[in-house]
Amino acid sequence: MRITNPHLKPGQKQVIIVGGGFGGVHAAKELANRDDLQVVLIDQRNYHLFQPLLYQVASAALNPSDIAVPIRGIFTKFQNISVHLGRVEKVNLKERTITGGSGEQLSYDYLILACGVRHSYFGKPAWENFAPGLKTLEQATEIRRRILSAFELAENEPDPAKQKALLTFVIVGAGPTGVELAGAIAEIATKVLVDDFRNIKPETATVLLLEMGPRALTMFAEDLSRQAAKDLKDLGVELRTGVKVDSIDEKGVVCGDTRIESPNVFWAAGVEADEISKSLGVELDRAGRIVIGPDLSIPGHPEVFVSGDLAHLEIDGKVMPGLAQFAIQTGKFAAKNIKFSMKSQPRKTFKYNDKGQMATIGKRKAVLQTKSIKMHGYFAWLAWLLVHLLSLVGFRNKMTVLTEWFWSYVFSKRGARLITQKEWRFGKDLGPTPTPLAAPAPLSVQPAAKA
Repeated sequence: MRITNPHLKPGQKQVIIVGGGFGGVHAAKELANRDDLQVVLIDQRNYHLFQPLLYQVASAALNPSDIAVPIRGIFTKFQNISVHLGRVEKVNLKERTITGGSGEQLSYDYLILACGVRHSYFGKPAWENFAPGLKTLEQATEIRRRILSAFELAENEPDPAKQKALLTFVIVGAGPTGVELAGAIAEIATKVLVDDFRNIKPETATVLLLEMGPRALTMFAEDLSRQAAKDLKDLGVELRTGVKVDSIDEKGVVCGDTRIESPNVFWAAGVEADEISKSLGVELDRAGRIVIGPDLSIPGHPEVFVSGDLAHLEIDGKVMPGLAQFAIQTGKFAAKNIKFSMKSQPRKTFKYNDKGQMATIGKRKAVLQTKSIKMHGYFAWLAWLLVHLLSLVGFRNKMTVLTEWFWSYVFSKRGARLITQKEWRFGKDLGPTPTPLAAPAPLSVQPAAKA
């Protein structure tokens, strides 16, 4: 069934944006308050998520609502933008339609795909049950549940071997997410929980960071990578490089001839594109990302643009990184090229403004790298705080996060230490199996009423 947009007026063009992340939100803002088009923004969740701070939700430093805002609230004042909760299953490039979860179709004049990516388990999807990734709020709260539950279970475990396994945390992948999560868990054990238990010593917990490559943070310069490794060691994190994970189950990890007993395994290695990319019938890279042209459109389909992590774009022989800044810039740029096309003006070629990258390891410990600056330590940490605080959407979120950070810095306490689950039967429901995630609502755009 093809659905028409009741807000679409004669002569207006319809732009559909799939995804309410950085790219999708900034593209919609760029197209706001225009009389010549209607924008339909579709996401399977009703909130915009600030992903760079997900690890702080996972480590009980922030609440989920601190880093997420309702998408509708962002666009309340823009009458030409409508927001819809639902999931787009496929795109028909020939017919210029998208198809929702219940089979309904919606036509577009222009389409911006900003769906993002998810973690890749390299052909072993069953590992996800034992080693959740960190891309969604559901995953972040699940990781938080596992971390906090591990200490509670260890407090009541008389068997030293089982207690040691419970107090062992394994993070697979030493990119920014893995490094930040490992440092946060180490700080929980050595600074936050250190005086809260009687039968265990949280500071004796083992935090292992496994990396298949030769070093952590391979996207940074080698000296910053070495500094990050030193900072991790100072926090008590054991970094193991050149390690390939061969198997993961509910009780631990196998790496070659070594087995690590731990029910607390977290995944931060590798990504793959959303399934929607496979429905297009266009060129994809090995991770399933869509190969696009210099104007950010799909070759042969100038009306379809791709933004953010879903895009495979090469500039001067270098593949653009999956960073928030890239998503923001491509989202805005795709929208601008749509406006050029509507005016019958030539499109521009995208140029990435590389503002650098940063990663925090712990309190007063971070690394920062731009084209002209390399920095680590206290001032890099302050820069990290400032950039992330200013990038949050919404004044309330900024103030809440600032308050939580101040409290955590001064008192080494975390206010989001809640173990949440459907039922709490001690020793039974705190196992490693993650809470099932609710299926997203089907795409639903109401047809116009008949006269």
